[in-house]
Amino acid sequence: MSSGAHLDAFFEMLLAERGLSANSLRAYRDDLAAAERFLALRARDLLTASAADLGAYLQQLGQEGYAARTAARRRAALRQFYRFLALDGRRADDPSAALEMPRLGRPLPKLLSEAEIDGLLAAASARPEPEATRLKLIIELIYGLGLRVSELCTLPLAPFRPRGNSPPPDMITVRGKGEKDRLLPLTPAAQTALAAYLPLRPQFLAEKQTSPHLFPQKGEAKPISRVWVTMTLKALAVTAGIDPKRVSAHVLRHSFATHLVEGEADLRTVQTLLGHADIATTQIYTHVAAPRLKAMVNAHHPLARRSKPGDD
Repeated sequence: MSSGAHLDAFFEMLLAERGLSANSLRAYRDDLAAAERFLALRARDLLTASAADLGAYLQQLGQEGYAARTAARRRAALRQFYRFLALDGRRADDPSAALEMPRLGRPLPKLLSEAEIDGLLAAASARPEPEATRLKLIIELIYGLGLRVSELCTLPLAPFRPRGNSPPPDMITVRGKGEKDRLLPLTPAAQTALAAYLPLRPQFLAEKQTSPHLFPQKGEAKPISRVWVTMTLKALAVTAGIDPKRVSAHVLRHSFATHLVEGEADLRTVQTLLGHADIATTQIYTHVAAPRLKAMVNAHHPLARRSKPGDD
């Protein structure tokens, strides 16, 4: 069986057993394809590679100046692939077993202050209608709900439509990574923005055109793209006087989580809202909010007040 057939089996396993998203599967494919291209120069492929071959590949990544995190991700892809081959009886040995996996510190996420979020909303409001109303809703949904950009782009219209004379919904279901659903509350600001946007939404469609998406591309039935959201947020940042390198949908999501933790929300709640499978992923926000949390404890906890420097 060729290495291509083994790769197909590996990707089927990732999809069936782990429920990985399309983006995650694409990342695995790209990382393993990069390794295969290197091995081809040594007259090898992934199926016949030795530990020495894999070590040479990783060494080259360092020589070519790849970031440590990129190299670590490619190591992880190789480890997962060869473990699959070994456990499935497709290969007798695991040449990746000796590869060193460095422990990388998780970088602290970039953040925007509440004032900077207000600046983005003001910049959105300065755009002509109906674009202004749509952009305000987009910001309210990413920052107010902690949505991933992929989740925002694929939001369906149906759950947001009021029924009869009822107001817009105050809770929505979002499908996230691994096709897992989570129930999220719409903030009052998001509800107001939604109520303003829905009557204007047809202006983004061609005459007699329909779309199942909350945010269709202008004149098309398909949804807005992640690239469009990223570029639009950066343009709003420039208008608001914020370095555009600091602004993205992911930064808004990080800001949502950090501001919740700073507001004393418990980590389990934040984990649920973000759709994190492991609470360890959510714990990064305790480090980001640490200075403010420390000040809050020192200011309000009885023992902290008793033990101030100079107290007996």
